[in-house]
Amino acid sequence: MIKVLLVDDHELVRTGIAALLNAVENISVVGIASCGEQALLFTEQLRPDVILMDVRMPGMGGIEACRQVLQAHSTAKIIALSAYNDGVIPKQLLKLGAMGFISKNSAVTEMVKAICTVMSGEIYLAEDTEDNITDQYAQKTENSPFLQLSKREAEVVSLILRYHRSIQEMAQILKLSDKTINTYRYRVYEKLQVKNDVELTQLAAKWNYAGIDLSI
Repeated sequence: MIKVLLVDDHELVRTGIAALLNAVENISVVGIASCGEQALLFTEQLRPDVILMDVRMPGMGGIEACRQVLQAHSTAKIIALSAYNDGVIPKQLLKLGAMGFISKNSAVTEMVKAICTVMSGEIYLAEDTEDNITDQYAQKTENSPFLQLSKREAEVVSLILRYHRSIQEMAQILKLSDKTINTYRYRVYEKLQVKNDVELTQLAAKWNYAGIDLSI
């Protein structure tokens, strides 16, 4: 069962989306928040699998809420919701570490697809949103800083980005010691000039890098 936290300042929107998602097999809306401040509190209390976050809210808006949620919970999977699909806001949220962006005009089938996609560790952009930000968001792959990683380093990065594994889990999967995993992680940080997994996720979003499929 995928646990979803819904954050939106409009009661009718919250009620409608919650009813639609609760009718879908294997998805449960475990919490409904009306502002960014509640989103932080409910994320801590409920530990949802996916957070559907409205971008424009009074008080702490969705962008700042996204930033603070990811600072406290770096593996949180956030899908931004907006009535607007211009390139600036989606790009900003993806750089912060959000894993998806869909329009409030999307059908429930697309919302479910977005939830399942980010649960698998991949980034999801609604088609109309992707069309609007392609020129701004896409980077030439030949310039990507991730190309300098060795195969083993790329595997470690992928386990962090796509599967959100702990050091111990990564060691078991790659059949290496915890110490060796930490060494590869340190090398990745040095090569990419990041300080932690949050900055790594932000850099990956900036370069549209989702990691490699390890088929685990």
